[in-house]
Amino acid sequence: MADKAPVLLSGGNPQIAKGYGDAPVQAYIAAMPGWKSPVWRRLDKLIEKTVPGVAKAVKWNSPFYGPPGQGDEPTHWFLSIHCFDKYIKVAFFRGQSLDPVPPVASKSGDTRYFHIHDDEPVDEAAFADWVKQAAALPGEKM
Repeated sequence: MADKAPVLLSGGNPQIAKGYGDAPVQAYIAAMPGWKSPVWRRLDKLIEKTVPGVAKAVKWNSPFYGPPGQGDEPTHWFLSIHCFDKYIKVAFFRGQSLDPVPPVASKSGDTRYFHIHDDEPVDEAAFADWVKQAAALPGEKM
């Protein structure tokens, strides 16, 4: 019996079972529709390079990234993503503490967002700097 393709939820967000480690995150990335998959695949590698040993998981149909050294089921996270129809939403959980602060405000006091659109190149050096800063801060407990 062949594996079924993941269901795409509202906005094209892949429905991936909760799981810890790189495998569920790679399954999510592979299921991201259109241009989003290759863009996030590149940024996922950039996160791994910027934060060696980064913790990963899929929770609530979204990849989460946490500082290394938390064991098999990390509880603290510095970043997550979510697919929407026209962009990828990157949430920096302690974004108010980043310099410069990511551009999109949140209803949550500390969280700031960065939206990635198909027709706008990502400044990878600036993104890596945000990731490095975020990984050094106390993570969001979830």
